[in-house]
Amino acid sequence: MRFALLLAAVLAPSGSSLAESAPNPGWIAPLEVRDARLHLLDEVRSGPPQAHPEPAYHFLDEVLATLAVPAARWPGRVRPFVVGQTLESRPIWGFVLRDPARAVSTRMGVFANLHAMEWVGTEAALAFALDFAAHPTPGVEVVVVPIVNVDARRRVEEDLRAGRRVYRRGNRARVDLNRDFAVHHDATSFWRHLFPGFHASSPAPLSQPETRALDRLARKAGFDLAVSLHAFGALVCTPWSGVWARPPDWRRLHALGTALSSGQGARAYRVVQLSRWGFFFRAQGSEIDHLYGRYGTAAFLVECTRTGIEPLHPSTWTDPFRRYNPRNPSHDVREVARLLRAGVVALATGGPVRVAPPAPGPPEARRERPKGPIVEDDPIGRSRE
Repeated sequence: MRFALLLAAVLAPSGSSLAESAPNPGWIAPLEVRDARLHLLDEVRSGPPQAHPEPAYHFLDEVLATLAVPAARWPGRVRPFVVGQTLESRPIWGFVLRDPARAVSTRMGVFANLHAMEWVGTEAALAFALDFAAHPTPGVEVVVVPIVNVDARRRVEEDLRAGRRVYRRGNRARVDLNRDFAVHHDATSFWRHLFPGFHASSPAPLSQPETRALDRLARKAGFDLAVSLHAFGALVCTPWSGVWARPPDWRRLHALGTALSSGQGARAYRVVQLSRWGFFFRAQGSEIDHLYGRYGTAAFLVECTRTGIEPLHPSTWTDPFRRYNPRNPSHDVREVARLLRAGVVALATGGPVRVAPPAPGPPEARRERPKGPIVEDDPIGRSRE
């Protein structure tokens, strides 16, 4: 039934009541919205969804099918596009959400599932996207990439269906995407000699197609605010992650992080500079250092949930999937969705994001942020590394 509704919406003539005008945001491929929607439907399986051992979570096909519903219902508010391709040439899907009746004045990015087993972030991104599609904030454009590490996500799904509880983190090449960005990629701390595992990074900056795709997206979109969803720890983490020093805009970043977490209510996540989570810890080459240091974006890494391990259920103690994903994530999903909504409010009301200057990074990483619309020169569905 759902697939039939999607197909009817996609194939409806442009003058039909099912269709809504869909202005091109300007920085994605300038194709007809029908082409993008048809391409998305290629990714959605027809027929009833298959049963799987994690019914509280959406598998990848279910994530796309769920987002295809508002994309078909409100094509002017929800526009799917291909961010890039994975190592195995699978599309990485993004969704542009906005009020088509108002000009865009500020832009927010939301990314999830850079690490293969951290599904709770995808659930929060999905819930937030559905809410924003139904109730868009005028003037704010949101770009949601619910699953970045598509290849490894598929592997985890195969493991779960087969009853294998295998730990997976990196992409198909086993590279940690959260350590593959350019700014602060190489460790410099004294502690790297004593705790090398806490200072590791990828073989080279932007070595993977998934991270290059996010880098291109950040360059073209010029995000004012970006939130990358991980698990676990109940933290809102600010740059820097790769060096101990405070960033130049530390006070503004901390204030904005506090505004995000305050949207969660009584059990708000703690705000901390990521490199100061532990005196021996650094996250070299993280996406938040890259977005902030290279593009001047106010970037945050949110550790969703406080863990899925349950002291009274020994089966959860050694389950790698459960470590990051509670059996029932509904409360955690609501908490993080409220945090993301607080980010939208901060943008809409001209909070500290709007006045923060471009953040200086290492000299080789500094680049002026884009100021106008940027048109993608690689048509949707044909992006290749």
